[in-house]
Amino acid sequence: MDLRHLRYFLAVADEGHFGRAAERLHIVQPALSMQIRALEEDLGVTLLTRTTRRVELTEAGRLFRVEAERTLAQAEHARRTAQRAARGEVGRVRVGFSGNAALAGRLPEHIQSFHATRAMVSIELEEMPSADQIQAIVENRIDIGYCPDVGLPIPDTLSSEVVGAWPWVIGMALDHRLARLSDVRCRDLSGETFITYAANAGDRSQAELLRKALGGEPIIGHRVASTLTVLTMAAAGLGLVLVPQPIRDIHVPGLIYMPLADFEEQATLLLISRKDESNGPVIAFRGWSVETSRSPPSRT
Repeated sequence: MDLRHLRYFLAVADEGHFGRAAERLHIVQPALSMQIRALEEDLGVTLLTRTTRRVELTEAGRLFRVEAERTLAQAEHARRTAQRAARGEVGRVRVGFSGNAALAGRLPEHIQSFHATRAMVSIELEEMPSADQIQAIVENRIDIGYCPDVGLPIPDTLSSEVVGAWPWVIGMALDHRLARLSDVRCRDLSGETFITYAANAGDRSQAELLRKALGGEPIIGHRVASTLTVLTMAAAGLGLVLVPQPIRDIHVPGLIYMPLADFEEQATLLLISRKDESNGPVIAFRGWSVETSRSPPSRT
């Protein structure tokens, strides 16, 4: 028994006549009669009583009709659901992200705009360090990763796209000597103590950036793994911090952010995913996010 048998049976049940049912199905009447007999033999019951003028349902046929209608309706629902999932209209996307990805605003922007067009797609979020995101994508525990580019190796099975790039700014205590300047230049940082973000390769990445800015080895007084801790320590006067420009929207009492006028390096945010991804919603979210990121950022 397959769905075709159910459709043939329902056509006969609706029309009450083999000839009209055959016309409706665009098949010849003998073929239809043969298919109905095959269905009854498969079930081991009589579904129809046949007279010279009309076909009527038996009690078994009446009950079978209800279930056949339900089965075909569910099959049609399953077909539409599969097609919508393939188009990325339903399903789920599991997203890992670092704190800076959310604080920079790019991830919330992507989720909000994507959800506006695909409200039936569920977005599951999990904050995790960059290295953990990469491993989780490889192991199929998440689908997409948002992490800062800190020089971590990306496996050949994964792809990475830049979805955000911002200038670096310097955070410092309000009473720091550099806070009085109209602009801060790289040479002004000489001899200063720095606080670096030390999760995964963040420490090495920031140390390298500071070397480029200073032209020499930086003085690193503290290494911490939390953005808010970094900012709080800077506000307390324990050192300077180098952070992406959008972080300046985070207000920490006693902290001021200053542009680094002559430093051309940028903080980049990567979207990481599997190259061979076949999940429709994930493909749609990835494409939407990358395309959205090509337009000018809404935060400056």
